[in-house]
Formats: sequence, structure tokens, C-alpha cells
Amino acid sequence: MGSGTGLLEGKVAVVTGGAQGIGFAIAKRYVEEGARVLLGDLDLAAAEAASKELGGEEVARAVRCDVSSYEDVEAMLDAAVDAFGSLDILVNNAGITRDATMRKMTEDQFDQVVSVHLKGAWNGTKLASLIMREQGSGVIINMSSISGKVGNVGQTNYSAAKAGIVGLTKAAAKELAHLGVRVNAVQPGLIRTPMTEAMPQHAWEQKMAEIPMGRAGEPDEIAKVCLFYASDLSSYMTGTVAEVTGGRHL
Repeated sequence: MGSGTGLLEGKVAVVTGGAQGIGFAIAKRYVEEGARVLLGDLDLAAAEAASKELGGEEVARAVRCDVSSYEDVEAMLDAAVDAFGSLDILVNNAGITRDATMRKMTEDQFDQVVSVHLKGAWNGTKLASLIMREQGSGVIINMSSISGKVGNVGQTNYSAAKAGIVGLTKAAAKELAHLGVRVNAVQPGLIRTPMTEAMPQHAWEQKMAEIPMGRAGEPDEIAKVCLFYASDLSSYMTGTVAEVTGGRHL
């Protein structure tokens, strides 16, 4: 780092849900490529520990952020600009699950998931674009899921929110393209994280059987695609959706 050769040298990135799992893997990859990163997470202590692991205050900061709150997201993005001087990349990655069949799902379980994933992504996309349009450049990456393409039993809330993120991404991409701001979405498949490893064994095996590559993905395999989207390697791409699934649900 600091050698000036990284793909994100001199860039400032904000990653929501950055304290662990896929979000942390993305932040780590970005720092390795020369970016300075602000982690937004509901769990401030975990985010602060993660930012220390990434190299401390010079390269990484942490703020508490509930992405479903417009004010929280605004404060988080302002904190990145205050700390590091600009906002070049936003990854809307924060998410929760409240799985239940539709018959058993409560209204609250539906509302919580939609407000974190879909409204959270809208809050971030809108507020980041207000800063980025002034700069004339920027990249927004929205974390969808393959369940937004195929629908998962027990996830009417999550599948709906993740499909909604694709629509949001495409509409925002059209609005922001002439301002120099790109917006793309990533759809992970089965990725080995604390969240997925808590799955019952039979559910894990059932999902594994659907993957042509015969294995789960690693968080860094999502991070590498997010690096591609954040960098000039994808300079002529906006409004696209990358499926990172090992061939599942083609």
C-alpha cells in the first residue's frame, strides 16, 4: 500500500455492513488496492475492531449506521468526506434475514427486511449520488442476491427486496450516467459466511447440489467482483448485474 500502484489508489470507499462477512472482505480488498475505507455497521464495536484490523485510522474508520435511517446514512457519508476528503465508492451491502414461510411471516418481519435491504440501498444510492454528482464521478455497488432472480422458499421478504435492488440499480444507473456516476449490482450465490454456516446441514447440502462448480464461494470471491466494479476496469459498465454463484441458477 502507498506504493501508488493499487487499482483504487487515492479513492475513498464506504462499505455498509462492513464489520464482518462479505462487507469486511470487500473493505479488506479495497484497502489492499490503495483505498481508504469507512465501515458503517449497526455493531459499532465490531466495526471499530474491523477497522483496526484493516490498518487503523489512516486507512479505515468506523461509524454506527442503521441503513434504514436516512439521517444515519447521511451522517455516515458525511463522516467519510470529513475524514478522507471525498466519496468515490459506496457499497450498499448491509442486510438482515427474517426467514419464514409467507403464511407464518409477520408484517414486521417483512417490513424490517425491506427497510434494511431496499430502503437502505435507496438511502445510500440517493445520498451518495448527491455528493458524487458534485465531483463528476463515483461508483455505487448494490448487493443483491441470486434469490432476487429465482426466489427462495421462506424468503418472500428477502427475495422481494433483493429483486427490488436490481430495479433500483438500473433506474439509478440511467439517471446518473450523464453525471459520471456508475451504479451496478452484485448477486452472490452460496457464500461461506457466519450467516450461511448457521444453516441446517440438509439445507446446506441441498444448495450445494445446485452448484455446477461443486463448492460454496468465499467472501473474497465477492470482494474481487466488487473491486472490478469499483475500479476503472469496469469503466464502461453501468446498470449491470453480476451473478457470482459458481454457475448456480443459470
